[in-house]
Amino acid sequence: GINAEYGTHPPATSMSDSKLVAPPPEHCVGPNSETAGQASGCAGCPNQKICASGEAKAPDPDIAAIVERMSTVKHKILVLSGKGGVGKSTFSANLARALAARKVSADETANTNDSTVDKDDADAAAAADDDDDDELCQVGLLDVDICGPSAPTILGLEGQQVHFSNLGWEPVYAADNLAVMSVGFMLDGADSAVIWRGPKKNGLIKQFLRDVNWGTLDYLVVDTPPGTSDEHLSVVQYLKGAVDGAVIVTTPQEVALQDVRKEINFCRKVGVPVLGVVENMAGFVCPHCTHAQQIFVPSTGGAAQLCVDMDVSLLGSVPLDPLLARHSDEGKATAVDSVGGKALNVVIDQLMKVLEKD
Repeated sequence: GINAEYGTHPPATSMSDSKLVAPPPEHCVGPNSETAGQASGCAGCPNQKICASGEAKAPDPDIAAIVERMSTVKHKILVLSGKGGVGKSTFSANLARALAARKVSADETANTNDSTVDKDDADAAAAADDDDDDELCQVGLLDVDICGPSAPTILGLEGQQVHFSNLGWEPVYAADNLAVMSVGFMLDGADSAVIWRGPKKNGLIKQFLRDVNWGTLDYLVVDTPPGTSDEHLSVVQYLKGAVDGAVIVTTPQEVALQDVRKEINFCRKVGVPVLGVVENMAGFVCPHCTHAQQIFVPSTGGAAQLCVDMDVSLLGSVPLDPLLARHSDEGKATAVDSVGGKALNVVIDQLMKVLEKD
């Protein structure tokens, strides 16, 4: 397991990690900038002296390794939330499950074929395409919520451990085509606390991206913690513009929407496209009489009005569903014919249309 303070398998540090004493802030001009350490935004930054000296200008040697590892992942989707407790991890897990239940599209399969192959190879590829008609998508779920990992519980993988091979860290499999990686697999127990500062979190996230043997994936879903802090900056910086986009999860009330606006602005500042917003806990439908009731009143128009104001897409709404909540606690897949299951499928269908359009 991982020790809560230091770790049995501590995150490795690269040359650039050892030089920067803290993660770059959101407004950072970058250590390679001509004004590094001298810009007005550098005042008070723990890295100011190092950046001003030029020591931090050397490129991070691990970026190339991450790019190579991620080159076999077709689509990378971040799941974000400004506010905690809005159901982001539940949505991430169910999104990963739903993607893993889908078949690889003909277009996706065709894109993997090299147009320069000879006739024999082309015939073999065509035959392989015919065999792939019923092939399911290969999906990965990366849980980078270091202090509050939920993926092991929601996917019924509690007690599983990460194994190491000559190919890297081997993810835990919730199904033959659904790989999962989380710090939760490295803890001594479900109640163990991870008490780490930013640099150590960054190091572990780097290892998740660089060292995990994901193999060839159609989709990698990255479940992030609430907010716009270390973990989010690390994922965005390490993936270097290779992210398809972000899905932002909220609930209808204004106290949650306030933080979603910040999350959308964060995405725009760091260059991550917003694929759309999901409104979770949007009303409650009684399972006995089917009466609908708003539990969290959308006093300012809810996610629909937010999407109009911020010029982003609303992927859909998911109501409160006791069955979905219970299945998450039990690590079971949500029934597709349940109220929550049907709503989730509508949202995911809409998300697929956005991805195909892009």
